[in-house]
Amino acid sequence: MAGGARLAGEVEVVGAKNSVLKLMAAALLAPGTTVLGNLPEISDVTIMNELLLRLGCEVGACERPDEIAVKVPDLPRHEAPYELVRKIRGSICVLGPLLARTGRARVAMPGGDAIGSRPLDMHFAGLEKMGTRIDIEHGYIVAEAPRLRGAPIWLDFPSVGATENILTAAVLAQGTTVIDNAAREPEIIDLCRMLVAMGARIEGIGTSTLEVVGVDALHPVNHRAVADRIVTGTWAIAAVATRGDVLIRGGDASHLQIALDKLAGAGASVEAGPGFVRVAMGEQARSFDVVTLPYPGFPTDLQPQAIALLSVSDGTAMITENLFEARFMFCDEIARMGADVRTDGHHAVVRGRPRLSGAPVRATDIRAGVGLVIAALVAEGTTEIAGVPHIDRGYVRLEEQLRALGADAVRVESGTFDG
Repeated sequence: MAGGARLAGEVEVVGAKNSVLKLMAAALLAPGTTVLGNLPEISDVTIMNELLLRLGCEVGACERPDEIAVKVPDLPRHEAPYELVRKIRGSICVLGPLLARTGRARVAMPGGDAIGSRPLDMHFAGLEKMGTRIDIEHGYIVAEAPRLRGAPIWLDFPSVGATENILTAAVLAQGTTVIDNAAREPEIIDLCRMLVAMGARIEGIGTSTLEVVGVDALHPVNHRAVADRIVTGTWAIAAVATRGDVLIRGGDASHLQIALDKLAGAGASVEAGPGFVRVAMGEQARSFDVVTLPYPGFPTDLQPQAIALLSVSDGTAMITENLFEARFMFCDEIARMGADVRTDGHHAVVRGRPRLSGAPVRATDIRAGVGLVIAALVAEGTTEIAGVPHIDRGYVRLEEQLRALGADAVRVESGTFDG
């Protein structure tokens, strides 16, 4: 990638990766054909398609290119194999639906991004309270629950994954399940709305307490995924970093209030309306502090992008990472480009500089990869970014979208961006 470009124009945001994978897993809860729309063309969706096929489903295309039809058998298979699950951590979300439908599940311990430990203890504790027996055997989670029973469940932390697995198990359990300290992300709300459309009984959607009354059966539905707030935020930050003007179609500003407020405080013009966000910047941004927190706090998935912006902002910023301890691995790479970033535990201090310089760097996860892309956009010279398959897990043909906005970005081979 060649630096110095000012991003200007329009870009389209589609369904959220962090929602779509869970919706695909939730389709397992009802025999018949569920149609899911607004799906991004990313590698994680392709892998989830393969996993559904392994579980006995049929997955086919629809008339609209962003839709798929998932035909679920009367009794799905119950084993999610290692060669697929190791590729995306989101595949753990099949655990709850498989227990609800078949009474058992054998799911490989998940893989995904190298951003630190994300233990499954809360998933297991909640499901065990509902009558599940869980063992770890030869790298697999082996779970059995001949009949799930509703239970009061308190989460020590508002974990998105634990909330999703417990929720999708509870909708077909006997009795009432109350999940306290549940995650409140827009992706959780999206999943709840799909489940309600399928016939589930859920109260408290959008709050930290979900009450789920189990039903005997659910039915298939047509559902369109919520827009990807992280991709929306990525484009907004890139517009500010490059002093550009980007209209983000499909974005929902209400899902990014704190992040957009930070950009406005940095000097950007932020305009929002139904189905769009427009961000424009005409000067060097002012630095701002970031504290990552569960929703509605500043998203950890926007932290690397924010550091890239702050590396060329006016002033000094403090970043506090409260969710993933290894997220700062990104700082070692952006430092190769001249960024003044110093870390200590879960804190980082970023001192802004007038410019960065191009260098060979490597993406270690999805968000670190796109953070390096933003850094490359504001660096002098050419930056080569290896590890592009990480970026492909969350962003649709990113180099094409960048070129449409005026950047000089080329994919020179399957795993590298260059300029």
